Amino acid sequence: MKVLVQESHQLTPDNPPAGDKFFCDERWLNLVETVYGYQITRLEVRGSDGQSSCGYLPVCTLRSPLTGRRVVSLPFSDVCPMPVADTPAANQLVDQALELGRQSHARYVELRIGDSQYMRERSDFVASDMYVRWRLALEPDEDTIWADVQKPVQRQGRKSRKMGVTIRFADRREDMALYHRLHVGTRTGKHGMPSQPRKFFLELWDRFAADGTLQVLFAEHEGSTLAGMVLFAYGDTVRYAYGASEERFLHLAPNNLLMWESIAWAKANGYQLFDMGRTAKDNHGLMEFKRKWGASMDPLPYYYSPRMAGLASTSESSRKYQLLTTCWKHLPLPLASNLGGMLYKHLG
Repeated sequence: MKVLVQESHQLTPDNPPAGDKFFCDERWLNLVETVYGYQITRLEVRGSDGQSSCGYLPVCTLRSPLTGRRVVSLPFSDVCPMPVADTPAANQLVDQALELGRQSHARYVELRIGDSQYMRERSDFVASDMYVRWRLALEPDEDTIWADVQKPVQRQGRKSRKMGVTIRFADRREDMALYHRLHVGTRTGKHGMPSQPRKFFLELWDRFAADGTLQVLFAEHEGSTLAGMVLFAYGDTVRYAYGASEERFLHLAPNNLLMWESIAWAKANGYQLFDMGRTAKDNHGLMEFKRKWGASMDPLPYYYSPRMAGLASTSESSRKYQLLTTCWKHLPLPLASNLGGMLYKHLG
């Protein structure tokens, strides 16, 4: 673990939303390092006593022969908050990230820290507004939450139940291999994108299942697994992280039932927010799907210096993106699984 320390006289850091701290958890950072072989630097600003923390930001140095060199906070993370005491501490952290980029000859620095007044005041970064996040407040009772779901979605959920679809929570490590199979099929056939390697999902189980942070649900019917959903339960938030389904079973509406059962589980277990995750603004189908659940949309800017670059800044409607996805959709699933596992680390 590598830490850079600078001194500040402010001693009380602001706290980002509790659920967002998942992506700063050492277990997540270690998982990213282990699975993808990245080097993560834990940047920190400390107070004049040398002990108290006034700011913290993990950043990752990526060196890829396919996608070049860059510094990112943080790959494969929707948002990586930067808790700081004040503007000077924030600027010290960002300056450290820029210096790390210069030392590693990076093409650009990308900070996925969420909407930030500190970053808005910096002229050496540009903001990308390609993404939003959808979050559902869980303070109301369950009946009120259900009433806010649009009627077509409610009907699909009831239909799924009436047709005999059931929900099972994963209770063994082998279930992650089952989810990975679903995930590869969805990423390949529907999205036309490489999938995380099988090892990633097994590591998720090993690091997060024991204390309940990881929850994995499956929709099942007459001995078949129709769909799966991966949740991260952290702080006051349950985050919808990944979802996958068998296209031939979509007439049974398993995804709607999975989503509702996930929301109901989060409410029953005392969580305050259900985070439906990052969504590209030009993915109109997914935007509408999340809107129908009664969730609120919030901005999710990413910040780049000296310019926007990389996959996270590529529009899903661009020719480059469309060419990649069209080609990938034609791959046989075994080949897509193996290739995706090898290529995915280059996409962070």
